[in-house]
Amino acid sequence: MIGPGLTLGLMTPSPMPARIPGELREQQLIAQTAEAAGFTALWCRDVPLMIPQEGNVSALDDPFVWLATLAAATSTIAVGTAAAVLPLRDPLHLAKAALSLNRLSGGRLVLGLGSGDRPAEFAAFGRTVEEATETYRKHWEVLRDAMRPERHVAVRDRTGGYDIHVAPDAPVPMIVVGTSRQSLQWIASNADGWASYHREEERQQGRIGLWQQALAQRGAGAKPFIQSLNLDLLHDADAPPEPITLGMRTGRNALLAYLLRLRALGVAHVIINVAHSERAVVDVIQELGLYLTSQVS
Repeated sequence: MIGPGLTLGLMTPSPMPARIPGELREQQLIAQTAEAAGFTALWCRDVPLMIPQEGNVSALDDPFVWLATLAAATSTIAVGTAAAVLPLRDPLHLAKAALSLNRLSGGRLVLGLGSGDRPAEFAAFGRTVEEATETYRKHWEVLRDAMRPERHVAVRDRTGGYDIHVAPDAPVPMIVVGTSRQSLQWIASNADGWASYHREEERQQGRIGLWQQALAQRGAGAKPFIQSLNLDLLHDADAPPEPITLGMRTGRNALLAYLLRLRALGVAHVIINVAHSERAVVDVIQELGLYLTSQVS
């Protein structure tokens, strides 16, 4: 998923559905197009309940079932959760789903984990927001053991001597999405990468600096910084950038310049969300593949 330069991922389904989920065959075609265009990962959100947020209601399938259908239609591109809501899921059930998807996809899973941000969801699941910080850490420990082949003995210790699933052939990458109510020092020590959101470039540079500082303090070595980007790609290649919520409306030339600046700042992977585009998603992906993916990597 992460190369020596900057790689692109795609948020799916694309565009994000309202109350009616996207048609599967169309979404599989989009996934195949992204793979052929040089994208390195397909991502999806975990929205347990259809609670309105900023006036929108998302009808999304279970992330592991959804990504399994995309993995079945592709062969090399990574599939990732951005992010499974860790405090609301039983960690053993979550580990079972993650190990199953990783096996069925041929080892392509990236497990992104968040803490959730909708109080009504916590109430519906009999949880409280106040306990989410500690619950996140406890559940993370269970998953960390399950996602590491050398630590499966720790899984058996938790279950009275039983495995959840066969151990993965290689460690499954685990990334923290957002701050997840944790300190950057904890994230640097425990996660394989950190995913955050689109910000004005100077603010993002500061955020990346804090991440690199936390990695150095913990002696954690280099770990990727990932960001999302809501994108409305215009037909006019020379159109200047205009800000939209958590992203930009722009032509491909300004987008290329922006991505190259992100690469220089230390961003390793950008998750493109085509939710705001009036163009066909396949056309946008093909244009990005033709003119951008090889130039930023």
